Parts: sequence; structure tokens; C-alpha cells
Amino acid sequence: MAICELKGATKTYGSGATEVHAILGIDLTIDAGEFTAFVGPSGSGKTTLLNQIGCLDSPSAGSVHIRGKATAGLSDVKLAGLRAEEIGFIFQSFNLIPVLTAAENVELAMSLAGQDGGHDAALALLAEVGLEGLGGRRPNQLSGGQQQRVAIARALVKKPSIVIADEPTANLDSDSGRAVLDLMRALNEKHGTTFLFSTHDPMVVDYARRVVTLRDGAIVSDERRGAAS
Repeated sequence: MAICELKGATKTYGSGATEVHAILGIDLTIDAGEFTAFVGPSGSGKTTLLNQIGCLDSPSAGSVHIRGKATAGLSDVKLAGLRAEEIGFIFQSFNLIPVLTAAENVELAMSLAGQDGGHDAALALLAEVGLEGLGGRRPNQLSGGQQQRVAIARALVKKPSIVIADEPTANLDSDSGRAVLDLMRALNEKHGTTFLFSTHDPMVVDYARRVVTLRDGAIVSDERRGAAS
């Protein structure tokens, strides 16, 4: 079942002599439960494409549908609402609030999502991502891999249809990166959550079940394959 569909999606910045086509007429369907990596050199358009899927922006031409809802022409407020309902984000820099504990970081995300699960629900999410007993630690008391696990728990509080992970292993050593990818793949298989990665990391590409390569704003290859061992 398609969870995201782009038809002729184009994003143009500027006009006249300064006009830049960040993505050009992209056709793409993402099915529910995918574990997909978007790759390509800097300036290839992968960030712009994921911004379209993540409802951070809307297309200049063509269409983007998230669970059947068109994003073209939506106001910033309506885009934010759709994003809040459907999309979770994981960043390479973790983006945790340093003065809050791991549990409090998750609780804040729950509050911002309009949920009232409280401390126990935050601890349950942390346990699911392998951080049982660590809810009282602040970010500087956690390893990079543990901080990324808190960020994953925070992204999952609203049970999003799609999680967009921007270079999620970039600040991790290889062992921590592999552990985080194992976790995300386990969550993908358990909950059917769609994970979309923007990455330059070959290890992330190895884990992906689909690899979409972009160059100069266009998709140049789209490879589907079995799960990594």
C-alpha cells in the first residue's frame, strides 16, 4: 500500500537568472513498511526530496501525497499539522535538550504531540529502544549511540507513518552505528513503520531494502533488494 506518492514533483528556488531546480519532475512511490536509503552527492536533491516527503516544504509543480493527502498549496500551518500527524524525524546531531533527562526529552516530545502518557510511557519507550534504567540520565551522561536511541524513542512517540532519518550514523562509531541500525530495522519489522534515510554511509546502504540514487535533482537508479543479513 502506498504511503507516499510523488508525481512530477519539482522544487524550484529563485527566479530568472538565479532560478535553481532542486528536484526535477520526480515520480516515486513509497510503500508502507519500507526501509529505504536515499543516496547521492551533495546537491543531488535528496535533502529537498525528503523535505517534500517530510512535509517541511511543498512542491513548486507536480504533486506529493502523504497517505492520500496532497501537500501542494497547503499553508505552513496545515503542512505542520500533516507533519505532526504522520512524520517522525531523527537527526545526525541527536538534537536532545541537554538540561533534560532522557525520559524528560521523550516526555517533552509527547507533550508537543498532544499526548498525555506521562513518565511511565516515556520509560516504556526508552525500554523499547534498549535504554531501560537510563531514563534519569542527561545527554552528557550517555554515549552517542545511547543519545541516538533517545532520539529514536522521541521520534516514535506519535506512532508516525514515516520516520525520516537524516544521516543517523554520521556522529557514531561503526559499532554504535550498526547497533542503531539493528534497532531501527527491528522497529520497522515489529511495527511496520516506514524508515527513509538520507545518507553517505555505506553501512546504512547495506542495511536498506531499497536504495534510491539521485543526481542533479533526478532519480538515476532505484534498486529493490532483500533484507540485509
